[in-house]
Amino acid sequence: MSLLEITGLSHSFGDNLLYKDSELSLNKGEHIGVVGQNGTGKSTLIKICTEQVIPDTGRIIWQPNITIGYLDQYAQIDAGMTMKAFLKSAFSDLYSIEKMMNQLYEQATDNNIAGLELAAHYQEKLELSDFYLIDTHIEQVTSGLGLLAIGLERPIEHMSGGQRAKVILAKLLLEKPDILLLDEPTNFLDKEHITWLADYLSNLENAFLVVSHDFGFLDKISNRICDIDNNKITKYYGTYSEFLRKKTLLREDYVRQYSAQQKEIKKTEDFIQKYKAGRKAKMARGRQKQLDRLDRMEALDEKEIKPVFRFSKLPLTDTTHLMVRHLSVGYQYPVLSDIYFTIKGGQKVVITGFNGIGKSTLLKTLIGQIPILQGEFSVSEQVTIGYFEQDLVWADGTMTPLQIISNAYPDLPIKEVRKHLAQCGVSSKHAMQQIDTLSGGEQAKVKMCLLTMYPCNFLILDEPTNHLDMQAKDALRAALQEFSGTVLLVSHEEAFYRDWAQRVIHIEKAMKK
Repeated sequence: MSLLEITGLSHSFGDNLLYKDSELSLNKGEHIGVVGQNGTGKSTLIKICTEQVIPDTGRIIWQPNITIGYLDQYAQIDAGMTMKAFLKSAFSDLYSIEKMMNQLYEQATDNNIAGLELAAHYQEKLELSDFYLIDTHIEQVTSGLGLLAIGLERPIEHMSGGQRAKVILAKLLLEKPDILLLDEPTNFLDKEHITWLADYLSNLENAFLVVSHDFGFLDKISNRICDIDNNKITKYYGTYSEFLRKKTLLREDYVRQYSAQQKEIKKTEDFIQKYKAGRKAKMARGRQKQLDRLDRMEALDEKEIKPVFRFSKLPLTDTTHLMVRHLSVGYQYPVLSDIYFTIKGGQKVVITGFNGIGKSTLLKTLIGQIPILQGEFSVSEQVTIGYFEQDLVWADGTMTPLQIISNAYPDLPIKEVRKHLAQCGVSSKHAMQQIDTLSGGEQAKVKMCLLTMYPCNFLILDEPTNHLDMQAKDALRAALQEFSGTVLLVSHEEAFYRDWAQRVIHIEKAMKK
């Protein structure tokens, strides 16, 4: 029996159909990468598996008595806990066994043989579970994810959003559930830690489902691919690279068969039309019956919406647009201290650094969302900033993209609103759907649409590619290359900015020692 069996799955949001009568199985040891364009339902599939979303139809059957680990980067955590205490909670069952064992040993007497035997049984269970290596395992995982350097005694409340997300992932890996469900686990990881995670997952005996737009990562970790396309879920055996080759061949074969069937249908319909009232009417009726019984192939949806981003520009000068001196940023205490750098008008600058160091905190300080802790920065009076925040948070998640854009630009005719959304790759169906029911990629496109409509000459972008598929990333890359204003980008994807960035600031080196 498979660990997970999904049958007859159909689900839609309003008029937007995601899957129709689809199925998927997850067997022991299978490492499945989930792929598909933005908006096809990858994250929704994970939410259906975790019962966060109830499908319209279908059965989701889990094998009894298995443990399921789901990466929820927004999970509630006791902010006062230290990282080590939070990670140790992954082994709470073992610590409970240790407590019972110690109590039995303390209460033991020569006459209490049964108590001593039970304590010995508990001790053997702890040893088999590597209980006495917990600290070693915690150090291995936190080191691999880049957390060890910030200190295991660091309170959760003193961590950046990226650090907090990595701590949640670390706990999940330490728990070693029978099945892992991971939605975009690399979003908060840099190259070195993505490599570590890929090695860890590829060597894992347990099964998992992983949604990712990092195809190099998927190629390393997956031995199966779940492709969501054309309202169907199809499972392919092999790596991501093998899947691409197989899908291309199958698609070409399907198109040939579909074309041949359409020609035969047209030929039959012409015959029926020509002879339905003549001497061959009986033959025409027979052909009509054959046509009615025909299992017709569905046309593939070739209408891929390719986004085009165009940023509204304001006049630009070559003066210094941003000057940062002795700047320390953070919340209750600094996560980055004594930062120095300047950016001139028209420069395209990328900030890098290991995830969790505080890059997002720096950007939020520069746009005035959080106060300066120490030092100063100055922005030219000629500068108008356009900001893209990586967190997908909305004031009202029940609003549609159409309403969001209309509220931001109330004087804009609804026809123009639809045009702007379509240009940014948001389909007419998605434009009428609640924003919190859209995929991360679709939500990112709506945020990008808002940004393209705001005239500015200085773009500050915080990990804008996290949720975007390849087409949207290519469109954003082209738009930033074309933009004549200043750009300050935080990104962990070197391939995205390598061809157009004029300068890269390694944030660790921007801090004065």
